[in-house]
Amino acid sequence: MKRFILIVFASAACVWQAPGQTTFVSTLYPIMEKAGCRNCHNVDGVASATRLHFPDQDTPLSRVELFGRSLVDLVNRENPEQSLLFLKPTARIAHTGGERIKPGSPEEAILKQWIGFLAKMSGPELEEARRYQEEEAAGGGKPPMVVLRRLTNSQYNNTIRDLLKDTSNPANDFPPEDFVNGFKDQYEALTVTPLLAEAYSDAAEKLAADAFLRGDYHGLIPCKPASDNDTACRSKFIKTFGRRAFRRPLEPEEAARYTRIFCSGKQFLKGAQTVIEAMLQSPDFIFWLDQTPNPKWKPYATASFLSYSLWNTMPDDALLDAASQGELDTPAGIEEVTRGMLADPRAKDGLDSFVSEWLRFDRVLGAARERRVYPLFNPELAASMTEEARRFVGDLVWNDRNFMQVYTANWGFPNSSLAAVYKVPPPAHDWDRVNFPADSERAGLLGQALFLTLTSKPDETTPTGRGLFVREQFLCQEVPPPPPTVDTNLPPFDESKPLNNRQRMSAHATNPVCASCHNLMDPIGFGLERYDAIGERREQQKLLFFPAGHGLAARRAKPKEVLLDVDTTARVAGIANSEFTSARQLGELLARTPQCQECIVKQVFRYIAGRSITPADRPALNRAVEAFRNSDYNFKSVVISFAKERDIPSEGRSLNVASNH
Repeated sequence: MKRFILIVFASAACVWQAPGQTTFVSTLYPIMEKAGCRNCHNVDGVASATRLHFPDQDTPLSRVELFGRSLVDLVNRENPEQSLLFLKPTARIAHTGGERIKPGSPEEAILKQWIGFLAKMSGPELEEARRYQEEEAAGGGKPPMVVLRRLTNSQYNNTIRDLLKDTSNPANDFPPEDFVNGFKDQYEALTVTPLLAEAYSDAAEKLAADAFLRGDYHGLIPCKPASDNDTACRSKFIKTFGRRAFRRPLEPEEAARYTRIFCSGKQFLKGAQTVIEAMLQSPDFIFWLDQTPNPKWKPYATASFLSYSLWNTMPDDALLDAASQGELDTPAGIEEVTRGMLADPRAKDGLDSFVSEWLRFDRVLGAARERRVYPLFNPELAASMTEEARRFVGDLVWNDRNFMQVYTANWGFPNSSLAAVYKVPPPAHDWDRVNFPADSERAGLLGQALFLTLTSKPDETTPTGRGLFVREQFLCQEVPPPPPTVDTNLPPFDESKPLNNRQRMSAHATNPVCASCHNLMDPIGFGLERYDAIGERREQQKLLFFPAGHGLAARRAKPKEVLLDVDTTARVAGIANSEFTSARQLGELLARTPQCQECIVKQVFRYIAGRSITPADRPALNRAVEAFRNSDYNFKSVVISFAKERDIPSEGRSLNVASNH
């Protein structure tokens, strides 16, 4: 392949002409891939708002060739030298990604050659390129069908609580889950390892034994057995408990199997205990039915989807009854049930689960700080940060406010500990709403201690970390990881030549290996340098240099203090007119940016669908974005829009998980 490209380079003339029979796949495509254009030009990349989106890497070459021809939209057919496809990658005009193809190089010759071909393209070739564009815009194929989804640890705990009235939270001892696509509920990562299978077995045995320690104290038996051999009561228990545990009615053969298990016990409660232990180890309990090609079970799959998406727990009897009575068979019926579920207090738990993962509470709760530098920080303060964020987002959602105020609101919900961080008078009651003074320049999540802490290091802020979080969580843009051979550590603070963070990070802007990615992150973080590593406002960056040694004298010695000016001039590369100097200005910028508005919708989709977004999901996403904007950015409108998508026919979808249901 390398030899072939060299031959092409040697024969390419630096003129605007058609390349004859050469193809995009064999000429320009390898050059663009090597230049890293795909890293930003994809649906989740920094350049997602542009017209240039690379197809997935596993796309058939025939489709890649059509993509190459669709670049005609970036070509000035009257004056090819003024084409964006030429001027941007060669950095002849401003390009967020900088220079990707060197002017005067053989690679540029190939680029010119392809642009010349596109400029003259017409007839069937041009029509085919237009069809490709229309197909890509519409999204191709059917969304994947996810039949079964494993209970997350939090869903397991909540389900056990509601099923057995047991609040012991057994899943707290299960192996922890990983974040995938930004969340812990992604079905592709929720496998059952041998260690987890053993944990399920141990938990089932203990939970079943505890269920009847004091007789039927929790009312799990729906009837009063006349004797240990009361067949009618036994049958009613198996069917009632089975429907709740499996979130659907039992099949006759299942009821018969659990009847045999029940009868292995000599006493009624012992038999019930054995059935509970067996059901809690069944895949039908551990996995919940999300989608199914079987019309018989579709309403129950919808009930589970709604319950675990909105309440983060199992469907209750009323929701299972709604499924059995046909109330979940139409979009109108689903919308009505969804609105009722959102009005239920249990919806608060569901929202809290989403918020805790979206905003990565785990990073704050596991954070450490240099106590001599940040004496206010402790585990209780970290927990307060997460509670404020919960209440802040909940206030926007449950009071039907414009959800984009999540970036612009000039208020928070601190307790007395956070009030000390924010330098405001403590509220009359913890978690009361408090307006921030104008000179604090705080706004929304960007001005709250949670965000400012989780994006910092133990001893200092990290503009890169803050910029990366904004890109990934608030703009849904992927920033490529650094090359494996690059040392990502900054030079340590030097007492003889103290530098502020912008000065220390200057190499990121001048080193070509670093600049292409760090220019996407660092300039965002620089605008937030008025806040330290726990969210306290500062006018200058304070460096403390402690005496060497570990003895008592060294610990008691007063550190040398150096104050450095901070420059908060900042921008968001890839967004026009995006200059800002404060959290408030950045919040206002994000709130009016289409990519940020769409990112809210994408994050909700990823969480409730439990999977990554595919091209086939674009129509559903577009409808949800439209509903979001038309409702003045009401968060509930997004949830309802996705809930109604359950009406999409199942026929023709490919199954991701085999199932008998």
